[in-house]
Amino acid sequence: MPIDVRALRYFVETVRLKSFTQAAASLFVTQSTISKMVRQLEDEIGQPLLIREGKSVRLTDVGKVVYDRGQETLGVVHRLTLEVADLSSLGRGQLTVGIPPMANLFISPAVSAFVKRYPNLQLTLSEHGGHHIEQQVASSALEVGATVVPCDIALGLEARQFAKYPIWVVGPRHATWAGGQTVSLHALRNEPLVMLTDEFALAHKLRHAFVEARIEPRVVAQSGHWEFLASMAEAGLGTTFLPEPLLARLEPREGLAVARLTEPTIDWALAHIWSPGRYLSHAARAWLQVCSEVM
Repeated sequence: MPIDVRALRYFVETVRLKSFTQAAASLFVTQSTISKMVRQLEDEIGQPLLIREGKSVRLTDVGKVVYDRGQETLGVVHRLTLEVADLSSLGRGQLTVGIPPMANLFISPAVSAFVKRYPNLQLTLSEHGGHHIEQQVASSALEVGATVVPCDIALGLEARQFAKYPIWVVGPRHATWAGGQTVSLHALRNEPLVMLTDEFALAHKLRHAFVEARIEPRVVAQSGHWEFLASMAEAGLGTTFLPEPLLARLEPREGLAVARLTEPTIDWALAHIWSPGRYLSHAARAWLQVCSEVM
């Protein structure tokens, strides 16, 4: 049963984003093209793969199998493309590196050095939460990426740490914990919290810390943008958490109180990740080398 790889890619992206519209935008094609290719794949398989519910979709039982195997297949195709293209060395080519949105501040020096050293290589930074990047690297959708460590042990990824910073508590001046240089997690037991969305590895670390402390956090709002979290805290909506370098980038604000989180101390550690034993292109190895020199 021949299967069109392009149709498989469109199907996998539609499932990942749970939307034909978003998949079309991600792949730079029309929504009708996505729909046509997915239906073509269903015809080739001989069974429906998706249950269409308004603007959203969910998988049938057969769709779940095709999605899992489709990811593996696309990973193999991606590796094949890389290995063939890599034979032409670093004179030309492209590399996509996955990075968490809050890590882009620390990647900039490496990006600058890489572009200067390899001007004919096209470097693309793909911003997603750490957990999503780990999945992409594990499935070969990405060769290398960065995430907050520790990463998912079950994925078997190699990690090389390049940064580590303490977490600070940021909140309104009237917060009950305000006034000290440090604050414990227990002191935040009854505080309203504004936190990162669950896509972020830091959010998972904080939620795990609350579970360990037997505290049910009062999360009143979530955002994927740290500047907005700080603004909500300043507006009095609640308390948030930021890594030390991001705290230093905040303009002085009279409406904010800050203190270092203790008991427990939680660190925000960043690392590059890749799959050990899997082929790494010259471009990926060059990226890791530049990062080790610069960072």
